[in-house]
Amino acid sequence: MKKLFTLVALLACSAVSAQNIIKAVIRDDKTKQPLPGATATISALKKGGTADTAGMLIIEQIPDGKVVITFSFVGYISQDKTLTLPAKNSGEVLEIYLEPLAGELAEVTIQTTRTNQNLKDIPTRIEALPQEELDEKGTMRPGDIKMLLGETTGIQVQQTSAVSSTANFRIQGLSSRYTQLLKDGMPLYQGFSGGLSLLQVSPLDLKQVEFIKGSASTLYGGGAIAGLVNLISKTPQDKPELTFLLNGTTAKGTDANGYYSQKWKHIGTTLFGSYNHNDAYAPGGTDFTAIPKTNRFTLNPKLFFYPNDTDSGWIGLNGTYENRLGGDVQVVNGKPDNVHQYYEQNKSYRFSAQLSFTHQIDTASQLNFKNTTGYFNRTLSEPGYRFAGKQTSSYSEINYVYHNKKFNWVLGGNLWTDKLLVPYPMAYLNYSINTWGGFVQNTYKATNWFSLETGLRADYNTPAPANKANGVFILPRINALFKPDKHLTSRLGGGLGYKMPTIFSDQTEEQGYKDIQPVSITNLKAEQSYGLNGDVNYRNTIGDAVVNINQLFFYTRVNQPLLLQDNIYANAPGNLASKGSETNIKIFIDDLGIYLGYTYTDTKQHFNGITSTQPLTPKNRISADVTYEIENSLRVGIEGFYNSKQLLSDGTTGRGFYTFGLLVQKMWKHFDVFINAENLTDQRQTRWGSIYTGTITNPVFRDLYAPLDGVVVNAGIKIKVK
Repeated sequence: MKKLFTLVALLACSAVSAQNIIKAVIRDDKTKQPLPGATATISALKKGGTADTAGMLIIEQIPDGKVVITFSFVGYISQDKTLTLPAKNSGEVLEIYLEPLAGELAEVTIQTTRTNQNLKDIPTRIEALPQEELDEKGTMRPGDIKMLLGETTGIQVQQTSAVSSTANFRIQGLSSRYTQLLKDGMPLYQGFSGGLSLLQVSPLDLKQVEFIKGSASTLYGGGAIAGLVNLISKTPQDKPELTFLLNGTTAKGTDANGYYSQKWKHIGTTLFGSYNHNDAYAPGGTDFTAIPKTNRFTLNPKLFFYPNDTDSGWIGLNGTYENRLGGDVQVVNGKPDNVHQYYEQNKSYRFSAQLSFTHQIDTASQLNFKNTTGYFNRTLSEPGYRFAGKQTSSYSEINYVYHNKKFNWVLGGNLWTDKLLVPYPMAYLNYSINTWGGFVQNTYKATNWFSLETGLRADYNTPAPANKANGVFILPRINALFKPDKHLTSRLGGGLGYKMPTIFSDQTEEQGYKDIQPVSITNLKAEQSYGLNGDVNYRNTIGDAVVNINQLFFYTRVNQPLLLQDNIYANAPGNLASKGSETNIKIFIDDLGIYLGYTYTDTKQHFNGITSTQPLTPKNRISADVTYEIENSLRVGIEGFYNSKQLLSDGTTGRGFYTFGLLVQKMWKHFDVFINAENLTDQRQTRWGSIYTGTITNPVFRDLYAPLDGVVVNAGIKIKVK
């Protein structure tokens, strides 16, 4: 019996000695940061483990022999590692580095909410286009961001001139007057200058674009009823960068852009410059220019400073000159006669200065100040008519940010000034508005699965609109983030907004301000709104594929919206309501990326008890994009878009249409070459009928709802010296 107990004990000891422990720390290959929640699986043994907040995981009771361990994390390329146990260094902790999937960044820091939090932790629904996607869009259209915005679900680019290519953008079916376009959190493109904004920003100067769809007036003041777009500029990095981009198009266009940045110990700089030229282009022998004759120069230098560990900031200048001449092709080409006389010329000068400064008080709090002062001079000329105006504007903001594990606080105030001077005989269109605002924002992380963000803004305007004798608007908002598990998140929120009465809208741009009567702020009411939105996001790794599905629902109502009738602005007796949904699906399989997007928009006008559909708002829009990319070597992309029929302002219906595009880009260490084709199906509104009534001498242009330029192919080279 004693021998039997001895044998059992020896066998037990042998079994215990054959059990091994594996310890590993899983990190991001690029940032070297730990990846909490990453997993390790030994499929043959049906064993595994999950990384803690430090990225550490432990798998116990593994027998001797060869084992294959699969390390994985959502948004990263899985990695297999083969070990022979027992290992020589049995107590060693493995260091595992996972590489982010192309097009799917693990960490995206958001600036728009002022807290510099990670995108996945913010209750406000924000979409971000990172550097990789901007590089792709920048080769498709290097001269402006019109394509970048137009290919985003829920955003529609609306051309406002048939011959000059001026355009604005609409979010979720609402007019461009209800949107804000920011640059580094500052409103550089508003009011009089807004009509040309899309055509004066190049993607090469940007490192990220952030979208908030739905009411965002609490964040940056009145006007962001439909949402906002924040363009984030590049900043100097430790490694110098010098990039040149040269591009030519079959639509007679040429672009030359250059970007330089470098960072030293206490100072840094970025310098962006561009020249964009286009000869008059009228496809298919049309009478009027689809793309005007254009010359544009842009220079944007910035100086960054880091005097010590607690202070940092930058000073920037932005200067743009543009001369665009559109109209009758014969006139633009310098051959007018008694019949061919119509033209439309826009000359504009834009100059602005920006300042941003941050003082780090301690590890938990900081003080931020930013200011921009802008000057915009624009002259619009047509036969027998000239409109000129000079806009001066400024935006100043100071805010205090405090954060800990549970709370993020932002408290601040801002001053916004906007002044327009129009010379005689149209000086009656002059106006001046000053807005003082104060705001407070709080993000509370109640648990790992629930966070709540609340905000409150109070604005004081002078002069005050008719319905606000004291000029004060109180704007609350609330947003909640739910994380029921690691694959599923949901956001729900809403807020109030308002818009001061001004003459600027898509309609006045289309009319070139001709015969527009002045807006009396003290007689008209400010437009006031409320908006709600909610989404559900599912993200998971299925086999070798990372799948991300987002479903958004939205509703916005604007009470007594400002309408232009017979050249006079008045508050409509009723409301404007926009509701709908957005569906976004992203799938990444190794080097292949697939994107599908669908937008449903139903915008109705409820005036005098009568309900009607808002013109120029397609109910259904579909987008699809398939991209194959070998990092730093090759990119091939195919995309397609569909816009459904839409009501036009004359009561007729514009037809639905499809467009397709193709991009091929080859990358080497110091240069890339690319070729891109847009609208391969040659969908043009001018192919389906005349875009004007009247005579070619005095044309009256119809609503624009489809492309005018047809098939356009561009090709170029990007040179990366450093």
